[in-house]
Amino acid sequence: MADKFDKENVFTLTDDEGNESEFELLGELNIDDNIYLALIPLDGDEDEYVILKVEVDENGDELLVTIDDDDEFDKVADAFEDTFMGEIDLDSTEE
Repeated sequence: MADKFDKENVFTLTDDEGNESEFELLGELNIDDNIYLALIPLDGDEDEYVILKVEVDENGDELLVTIDDDDEFDKVADAFEDTFMGEIDLDSTEE
């Protein structure tokens, strides 16, 4: 899955089969000098999200790509979970 990164809160991503889906930006993290985005599908379950990596192609264009390395994905997923859990804990203590 890859598409142009345009720094908006809603992204239209195209998968390998040409199917388009819209996602809303949930969060962004910079880990080991790489930028990762967590996105929630607009037409799906709000409890599920995808994590994509921002890469720059040979033309200097930013693309969103899937993370193929399992260790890298696990590290980034853990970081996002820590971030989201912190947000949930803060929200629940304010009530």
